[in-house]
Amino acid sequence: MNRAFNRKKDKSWMHTPEALAKHYIAYNAKFLGNTEVEAPKGTEVVKDAVRKLKFQRHIKKSEGQKTPKVELQISIYGVKILDPKSKDVQHNCQLHRISFCADDKTDKRIFTFICKDSESNKHLCYVFDSEKCAEEITLTIGQAFDLAYKKFLESGGKDVETRKQIGGLQKRIQELETENAELKKQLHELEEQLMIAHTSNGCPPPPPTTLPPDIRKDLFGAEPFDPFTCGAADFPPDIQSQLDEMQEGFKMGLTLEGTVFSLDPLDSRC
Repeated sequence: MNRAFNRKKDKSWMHTPEALAKHYIAYNAKFLGNTEVEAPKGTEVVKDAVRKLKFQRHIKKSEGQKTPKVELQISIYGVKILDPKSKDVQHNCQLHRISFCADDKTDKRIFTFICKDSESNKHLCYVFDSEKCAEEITLTIGQAFDLAYKKFLESGGKDVETRKQIGGLQKRIQELETENAELKKQLHELEEQLMIAHTSNGCPPPPPTTLPPDIRKDLFGAEPFDPFTCGAADFPPDIQSQLDEMQEGFKMGLTLEGTVFSLDPLDSRC
C-alpha cells in the first residue's frame, strides 16, 4: 500500500486494534469548515485551504459568530463529525476516501484531511482546531486507515467475489423481470385481438386467460428465503463500482504529514 507514514514511522500506534475495530476513539475540536481543493494530496494544497478557511472564520468571528464545536469519532469505518450535544452526524468520511492528513507541527492545534465526497466526487479539505491534539488525531486516523486496509485485504477478496456473483445474479433477475413484463404485455395484446375477432364473427368471447399467481409462500405457508432482498443495504445496486472505488482508495494510500499552517498574524487564533 502506498502509505506515506514516514514522519511517524518511529512511533508506535497509540490505540489497541480492538478500540478502533469494535468501538471508536472520540476527540473534541472546533470545526473551521471544509472547502473544495484541486488535488487529493499535497502540503501546499492544504495550506491554501487552511488559509482560506481561517480567513472566513476570522470574518465570521468579527461578526460575532463562534467557531462551532464538534465531536470526532474515529474507527476503522471512517471519521464521523458530530454535534457534541445532539450527536447528529454532520459528515461521515469513509477511510478509503481520505487521502491526505496533516497537522501543524508548531502550535499542535490545527489539523486537516482531504476526503473525496461520495456524491460529487470532489476533493474536500476539512480543517479543525483541536486544542493541542492535532498530531494525536492525525496518528489515530492513520492507525484506523492501516487497520481498515488490513481488514479489507483479509476478508475483501472473498467478499469481492461473492458480491460480484450476487451483483451478476441481481442483474439477471432484473433482465428476467423485464422479459416477463414484456411477455405479459404481448399476451394481453393477443387476447384483445382474439376477442375482437370473435366479436366480429358473432361468437361469444373466450374466457380471459388467467396467469398463475406469483409464488410468495412455500407448501408450508412460509415466505421463501430470498437472498436478493435479505440485507439489501449490504448489497447496493452498483456493487462492482463501489468495490473498485474501495480498492482504488486503499491503493492510493493515506499520506500523513506535519507542516506549518501559522503563516501570518491572522492565523494565530481561530
